[in-house]
Amino acid sequence: MMSHAAYVFASYAVAAATVAGLVFWVIGDGRARQRELKELEAAGIRRRSAEASGGAAR
Repeated sequence: MMSHAAYVFASYAVAAATVAGLVFWVIGDGRARQRELKELEAAGIRRRSAEASGGAAR
């Protein structure tokens, strides 16, 4: 095991960095989408799900 320790630790480090990168990417993308939604709603564009509570169909 000792001869392969560097490979094993490097593999775990790469896997951890990949997972951390994906987590940060998802968080950042979610914030960007929330920002876009706020901009669209400020411009008067509403989501279809918001209209469903009114009972009126298009």
